[in-house]
Amino acid sequence: MRKLCLFFLLLASSYAFAQQIQNLSITLENVDYPFPVKFLPLNIEGQDVRMAYMDIKPDNPNGKALMLFHGKNFGGYYWTNVIKALSAKGYRVLVPDQIGFGKSSKPFINYSFHRLAALNRQLLDSLGIQKAVLMGHSMGGMLASRFALLYPERTAQLILENPIGLEDYRRFVPNASPEAMYQAELKTTPESVKRYYQTSYFVKWKPEYDELVRIASGVNGSSEFPRYAKVSALTAQMIYEQPVVYEFPLLKVPVLLLIGIQDKTIVGKARLKPEDQAKYGLYNQLGKETAAKIPGSVLIEFSNSGHIPHLEIPEEFLRALGENIK
Repeated sequence: MRKLCLFFLLLASSYAFAQQIQNLSITLENVDYPFPVKFLPLNIEGQDVRMAYMDIKPDNPNGKALMLFHGKNFGGYYWTNVIKALSAKGYRVLVPDQIGFGKSSKPFINYSFHRLAALNRQLLDSLGIQKAVLMGHSMGGMLASRFALLYPERTAQLILENPIGLEDYRRFVPNASPEAMYQAELKTTPESVKRYYQTSYFVKWKPEYDELVRIASGVNGSSEFPRYAKVSALTAQMIYEQPVVYEFPLLKVPVLLLIGIQDKTIVGKARLKPEDQAKYGLYNQLGKETAAKIPGSVLIEFSNSGHIPHLEIPEEFLRALGENIK
């Protein structure tokens, strides 16, 4: 009887959580961003698309620009506190939503970090910005690394906040076909998103993190969700197939690593057995290993944070960022 009551209690809780999730468009038109959003028109593989971005100009400019690259499961909306802190220091802060993410278009194209890096260079060109500090979180760290490798002359500094790609997932995560990845994306639910965030991203869950889940899973109710799921599968394949880990020693720009060591993120984690999941995604080791590969890099570790230090320990993170940014 007690087990039956517990089952119905969990079912009711799950239903209540799902009811809180508002249906969102796949380009997040009904999600408020902290600053005005502009769009760069592009043509990719014969398709007219738009790249969304925020361009925040400081009241007292220091003459420097900084670009923030979001993670795979996020968009420009989660950078608010970082934008405000950097703007207060005089930086012109540019926050793009990558093509395939956030408020940007979701085309069916060949996604690659080389292509995304070139599009971000094009965005800088359109704004007359010759050089910028690049700060990438999660997947954005892989993209920022690729940008710095391709365009070191445009990169004043590379800042990596808990980037993925510090290990080659192809070595230990079983491959999955694009169709299998697509089918897996179609099965995404608010509950599965929250469960993944709880077990991989944060040391201790806080009610305010539910907003991240609301946005990440709110698109599920859109009539265009199959398109969103297909693009998500394509970008997941990009991450799996295009590692940057072997090229870290080739970086020619100043590098700052900001690592929450309780992070447990593994790309393709669901395809691993539990005993194998425990062997990888160990950021308490990966941060040090990566710093050793990059000549002259600076590593700052946060013992009390997981995958998103700028949200989990904002004061400590922003202090470290402010003290080490170029």
